Amino acid sequence: MPIKPSINVSKIQKFKKVLSSRKENKKKIGVLVDGPNMLRKEFNLNLKEIREILCEYGDIKIAKVFLNQYAGDKLVEAIENQGFEPVITSGDVDVRMAVEAMEIVYNDSIDVLALVTRDADFKAVLKKAMEVGKETIIIGAEPGFSTALKNSADIAIVLNEEEYEEEE
Repeated sequence: MPIKPSINVSKIQKFKKVLSSRKENKKKIGVLVDGPNMLRKEFNLNLKEIREILCEYGDIKIAKVFLNQYAGDKLVEAIENQGFEPVITSGDVDVRMAVEAMEIVYNDSIDVLALVTRDADFKAVLKKAMEVGKETIIIGAEPGFSTALKNSADIAIVLNEEEYEEEE
């Protein structure tokens, strides 16, 4: 499945401006992408845009995309070309991603946990990250972006919010 651009340049500039206004020192970011939940044709998620948005806030030190065993070779190659590490699991992607997120939560060299998902199951991970003093960013898309998830992070970014509102 090819990864296509999903948001226009002005929207990227808007996210960059918001995140730039919040940066004090360059933060160290760990970003995890829920592949089956977000790398869907209807969202047209572009990992390059995710990287550009987060780089305005800090330096990405960990960047992983979690995939199930059905991921194609071209998708894996596209993910690697964008500088993300593909993590292919034969089991539940959410469990593997949650374990990795907890490793970031307890990693003293990472300041910010950024999750790219719409799945409310990750709300507990965000809460734990905040309890131990990590900043949290959640990036998702509509439809199906959990409101509880959006409200559980320090910063919530809805990639296709304008497009979704126009369709309703």
